[in-house]
Amino acid sequence: MRRQLPVMAGIVGMALAALTLAEALTQTVIAQAPPSSSAALRTPWGKPDLQGTWSNATVVPFERPKEFGERQFLTDAEHQKAVEALLKRDALPGRDSRESNGKDIRGTEKDVARAYNEHWFGDKPTEVGRRTSMIVDPSDGRMPAFTPEAQKRISEKREYLGALLQGTSGGRPGPISARRNEPSPDYNLDRMNRSDGPEDRSSQERCLLNNLPVILQAGPLTPDGKPFGNFGGVIRVIESPDSVDIYYDVGQGSGFNRTIPITNRPHLAKEVHQYWGDSIAHWEGDTLVVDTTNFSQETEFRGSRENLHLIERYKRINPTTLQITTTAEDSSTWVAPFTFVQELRKNADKPNMVYEGGCHEGNYGLLGMMANTRAAERAFAEGKGPDPALEDNATGGESPN
Repeated sequence: MRRQLPVMAGIVGMALAALTLAEALTQTVIAQAPPSSSAALRTPWGKPDLQGTWSNATVVPFERPKEFGERQFLTDAEHQKAVEALLKRDALPGRDSRESNGKDIRGTEKDVARAYNEHWFGDKPTEVGRRTSMIVDPSDGRMPAFTPEAQKRISEKREYLGALLQGTSGGRPGPISARRNEPSPDYNLDRMNRSDGPEDRSSQERCLLNNLPVILQAGPLTPDGKPFGNFGGVIRVIESPDSVDIYYDVGQGSGFNRTIPITNRPHLAKEVHQYWGDSIAHWEGDTLVVDTTNFSQETEFRGSRENLHLIERYKRINPTTLQITTTAEDSSTWVAPFTFVQELRKNADKPNMVYEGGCHEGNYGLLGMMANTRAAERAFAEGKGPDPALEDNATGGESPN
């Protein structure tokens, strides 16, 4: 019996060691697993944790192609076909092509007017989302119609921009329009074929970022070659008990910051207009609701400007996905409000730090546009070179008509 005791003790010791190891391994696995409960995704003050750097890694069209009707999601076969089409588009030369409509344009104004080559348009997406559109309301996934008021002002601006292009390679035939010296019918944010001053150039060229970046979009083109959305890029969200801060790293060096108070104060007086509007946030359960009004004429979203009203709903639906549901309304622009959804993916925290965007720091592009136009005007007055008014500095060499 005495000889058996050490043996039994050894067996018991091995069993305890095995249990201890198993427990340790279990704790390690639990520690490494992503949090599955909502409690694990909360700030120290108990609110949902929306913090991190988020980007849209998948291509989803803003409006739904009509053939899908009211169906919100692709079938497996449709999704595979869309992925193959995306990869095929990614393989195209894009702005590196020296052809237009099947013709060699090397050495022409169209070729030069393309400016940046494909390298500067960033990494091309390889993923396609399952949604048939970002828009979920109306049920057909399409933008509501413009109001008669909006149609009138959009038509007036389109005609004005077309008049300034008249006689150029990118415009309709004819002599220089008598409207060339007229002021813009609105605060100009478009690429205008005139460079009498900075306000004649587009807001992107002025580093103003005219289109509100409430859409983060991954894909550059739809199947028919049109832009999917307004912007690619990322957002970085930082929370505190009484505010949320969102930095947008978007556009061409046009990143900007929104500090949104979490408060029940009323909006600013309607006579007060701000570039990014007046944003006020509150919590509805696990959803952060941001209400924004008081925009200015200097910002634009799909035809709307100072009368735009946005309601954004931020909800973290799992550890790696931030869902943003936005409702836009403006009775002077659209006949009804509309709602669109984005699901953003969380990036790794350390390798994906977001830095301040600097568009004009060391950038002499806008100054060069003004100086070159004055030089061309002087040369033409002396009988040298073409008339600058007959050069296309707005369309990139492609006619909008």
